[in-house]
Amino acid sequence: MTANVSQTSQATKYFVLDTNILLHDPLAFLSFDEHNVVIPMVVLEELDNIKDRNKDVSRDARVAIRSLEEVLKDATPEQIVKGVPLTQLSGDHQASGTLAIFPDYELKQSASALALNENDHRIIQVALELQITFAGSTVTLVTKDINMRLKAKGAGVKHVEDYRTDQLIDDIRLLTKGFYQFEGDFWQQVGDVSTLQEGRDAYHTVSREHMPQIFYNEYFIDETEHFAARVDTFDDTSVTLMDLGHERLMGYSAWGIHPKNIYQAMAMHALLDTSLDMVILTGPAGSGKTLLALAAALEMVVEKGIYEKIIVTRNTPEIAESIGFLPGTEEEKMAPWLSAITDSLEVLHKNDESMDSSLNYIMTKANIQFKSLNFMRGRSIQNAVVILDEAQNLTASQLKTIITRCGENTKLVVSGNLAQIDSYYLTAVTSGLTFIVERFKDYPGSATINLNGVVRSSLAEYAEEHL
Repeated sequence: MTANVSQTSQATKYFVLDTNILLHDPLAFLSFDEHNVVIPMVVLEELDNIKDRNKDVSRDARVAIRSLEEVLKDATPEQIVKGVPLTQLSGDHQASGTLAIFPDYELKQSASALALNENDHRIIQVALELQITFAGSTVTLVTKDINMRLKAKGAGVKHVEDYRTDQLIDDIRLLTKGFYQFEGDFWQQVGDVSTLQEGRDAYHTVSREHMPQIFYNEYFIDETEHFAARVDTFDDTSVTLMDLGHERLMGYSAWGIHPKNIYQAMAMHALLDTSLDMVILTGPAGSGKTLLALAAALEMVVEKGIYEKIIVTRNTPEIAESIGFLPGTEEEKMAPWLSAITDSLEVLHKNDESMDSSLNYIMTKANIQFKSLNFMRGRSIQNAVVILDEAQNLTASQLKTIITRCGENTKLVVSGNLAQIDSYYLTAVTSGLTFIVERFKDYPGSATINLNGVVRSSLAEYAEEHL
């Protein structure tokens, strides 16, 4: 027995959504244009089980349930099974197909089918049933679970895909680095240059003819170790560069920390620039992302008094689940997950005679707060430097939640290593970190720096390059 899903057009495609798709993007069912979206009943059961848990993903489950209810609230049971027209518009999501709920509890066990006592198997069986019913159409199972994709193909589902609507690049090698290195001498390649001097800063306007694709606040360097600049403004014909100079960049410092290479120097310049609302740091383990972010934050809060506090957060291995109900403050419970921050604090104060008292003093003076992502929702953060570490394990939706918390006079530093993703459902190209790098390259208040090279130790560098 198969459900009476609409058969109005054999050319129409059918997409069966797994639960993790709606947790990844609660409005995912609106992202399939004119095609039909089918959600198995077991997916609603799983959303119902997740929505009341004390987890970060519980909010996404509730949003998905409310969004589905908004579309289906006026439909009859028969219409819901057959498919309700989607005419919803929400942000970038627009759909003109249908949304149906498949009553998978009606599925009957057959000799060739997967055991239906597992939820994943019920979802796979829905795709197989639709594949038989709509033999002339394409039926695709959409899931972020790699193992489920393998099982579905093994069970006979012809089309199985990851959810790629929020995937902006197909190859991680194409990810924007935030800088461009010219071969040879930059000045010998650009031709005519007009220069404007403003105080100690020089601005050079050059033709775009010999320039790569330009992004806001993109850094330029060359092989001479003399030239360094950042994009200030640009149009279709010319680019105005802020002349930074290689030596001048390498002379920057924050909280006693000096850059060890030009990549760290560019990062430090961006971190200390209060005109930038967000700085994204990518790169391998040991490249200095966390240390530079914390040093710049201390410099701007304690020394310069530009901001009032430092808020440090990251996702926990369970994707920002509850930090529990055992005794202890939020900071104490988050401490194990933020050891990279405390390690960096120790490095910054290793020469102090009494490091423990110095650390306590700085923690108080800089008003450093350790926060769980689960408690960042609903807040409006003002006058602060927010350091979001290990962002490679977050989805685009989760990162959007954090970014939209930042209010007036707040600087957000997002860092992560795309080679160390712990999430079951994310890859380097589908990570939220990759998404915001690509999405914010066109935002004038943001800069991205990929920190090439490992400076932690020769052992760490060898491991990064050879393992």
